[in-house]
Amino acid sequence: MPLAGKGMLLTSMNIDVPNEPDFNRWYDREHLEERVAIEGFLEARRYVAHAANPKYLSLYSTATLDVLDSPAYRARLASQTEWSRRSMAHFKDMLRVVARITISNGTGRGAALGLVRLRPTADNAVAWRDALQERLAPEKHDGIISMHLLESEPELSGATADIPAVRNEGARDWFVLIDGTHVGAVSSVIAERFTGPAASPFPLPVSVGSYCLMWDLAKSDIARN
Repeated sequence: MPLAGKGMLLTSMNIDVPNEPDFNRWYDREHLEERVAIEGFLEARRYVAHAANPKYLSLYSTATLDVLDSPAYRARLASQTEWSRRSMAHFKDMLRVVARITISNGTGRGAALGLVRLRPTADNAVAWRDALQERLAPEKHDGIISMHLLESEPELSGATADIPAVRNEGARDWFVLIDGTHVGAVSSVIAERFTGPAASPFPLPVSVGSYCLMWDLAKSDIARN
């Protein structure tokens, strides 16, 4: 599997322009390293929208899904720094999703990311998962590095006491991640496999978007420092 671990936390949010400089400093100088340092967290990636909403997206990989309900993680959530509390108070339209990684094909990460949000039901989830096993094939499209499926865990997703995430109407939504070398490649796959005629049997996604990688951080990077 190219993605480290079995669990993932996906967060996305908008920030008013006047608050963006401090928000980005906080993410880059404190927040990402603080989260990756938690026991069981393996790596994190930050993205900014090319054509997507919300504007900012972060992905945190964990060794297991249980890490995202662990005492170490809960303790960190309960003892946010002052900078964190101030920054999180400015979050707008935040989505916070705890998910298990159920499909992961290919090797490596790309400079661009496609994000497709799907809304399965209990009746069609198995058929969709089977169809995605074949559809998430990176080797069939130039410029695509790896493709993955995240399946949300509704009991763990959503807001916490200190993180003002929006109410998630699709608490069991799935998120397809498409790692590519450039935005054009991931946008082409989204159009071909998820929004065009070949998307059947899937209905139109809840949302789609493309993002550019800002930077990433692995546990080994912290250890070297």
